[in-house]
Amino acid sequence: MSPGDFLNVLIRRWYVLVLALLLTAGGVYHVLRPTRLYQSTAVVVLKPPATGTQPNQLANLQPTLATDSVAVLQQMESPAGSAELRAAGVQGNYSLSPRNSGTTATPAYLIPSVQLQSELPDPARADAVVRELITSYVQHVAALQDAQDVPAAARMSVTVLVPPSAAEMYGTKSRGLVGVTLLGAVGGVLGALWADRWALRRRRPGTAAAGLTA
Repeated sequence: MSPGDFLNVLIRRWYVLVLALLLTAGGVYHVLRPTRLYQSTAVVVLKPPATGTQPNQLANLQPTLATDSVAVLQQMESPAGSAELRAAGVQGNYSLSPRNSGTTATPAYLIPSVQLQSELPDPARADAVVRELITSYVQHVAALQDAQDVPAAARMSVTVLVPPSAAEMYGTKSRGLVGVTLLGAVGGVLGALWADRWALRRRRPGTAAAGLTA
């Protein structure tokens, strides 16, 4: 297809380009006026029991605690755990992430701290969801120890290192505008080419039949 033919296709299927322009304008408006989202974040740590030789629990964090913490998170992320969270009022996007104390080359979860996050349009509700996640985490830790009949003096405990705090999320508008514009331009051109080819295919049978009749 020569440049002239390509230009003629775009002129013939101008309505496809107009439709793509309208869709692009809608996307640009959404990028410039996005839905306001707030992300609430909290950090909790699973601590061992205090002992006479190590009264400072935060100074005695062991990898085995991190293993127990990950097991609790897996319970919370299971279908039964997700249903339990929904029944407790947890909604929207949320995440339960062990904090990685290793490196990109040798990842290892050695410190039993967990980052809990929630994303919602209402900052107060996002904080409330994170508090529900903390409550559920504490309950699962207690249930894990109850199932093993751990005595009170030897029980692990949970401490909130960073309380829930919501902050508005901001995206990069320039990247969004570039992406929407490129999608609109490419989509409009491809749509025009497809529409022109489809129209020509529909016209050919009729043209051939007219030639045979003549």
